[in-house]
Amino acid sequence: MTDAPDLPVVDPSDVTDDAAKSSDLPTVAGVVLAAGTSSRFGDSNKLLSTIDGEPLVRHALRSLLDAALSPVFVVVGHESEAVREAVDGSGATVIEAPNYERGQSASVRAGTAAVAETNAAAAIFLPGDMPFVDPATVRALVDAYDAGVGDTLAPAIDGRRGNPVLFDRRHFAELRRIDGDVGGRSVLLGSDNAALVSVGDEGVRIDIDTRAQLARQRPDGNG
Repeated sequence: MTDAPDLPVVDPSDVTDDAAKSSDLPTVAGVVLAAGTSSRFGDSNKLLSTIDGEPLVRHALRSLLDAALSPVFVVVGHESEAVREAVDGSGATVIEAPNYERGQSASVRAGTAAVAETNAAAAIFLPGDMPFVDPATVRALVDAYDAGVGDTLAPAIDGRRGNPVLFDRRHFAELRRIDGDVGGRSVLLGSDNAALVSVGDEGVRIDIDTRAQLARQRPDGNG
């Protein structure tokens, strides 16, 4: 996660709530990116490691579901059957990312393609290794989008950009062209209508890449 100090930062308290009173709000979908190979984590799949007895990917998924996004997709690839089982019964739709081993862009492309087939006006993308994002943060992005703050939005804590990221439908074609082990950062920074939404949620900056990071986040401190 790289900072983006050149983007304007908006405080949620400054966002008008007029949009929230409308009965005709645009639909925002959710996408959990869960196809990666966990190369820095070792032999096991980090997304299946648990915190409070629940897999990381399930925590990330709940951040989007509890924010009332609909529909919600989980993009799988590496150890796809095990990840499917970890999110089974959640109500999310699981899709496969072809060529997932090429990096995160494969997951982004697959998720974007799935959302493009729905009536959603925008999509929020969250990496599956980020288990601590508050659903209220996700709603803050949706509310800012509904209020017309921008069509490409990310949360920021203390001015530092984090995840998840919201993209309006007009960016879907560009998202489907990205390549390599990258997400949608280039699309976010290249948008002429992007903004950061200030939040107090430290979870937007916490991802789990290594066993040591997992151990630090577990209540008992054990890996």
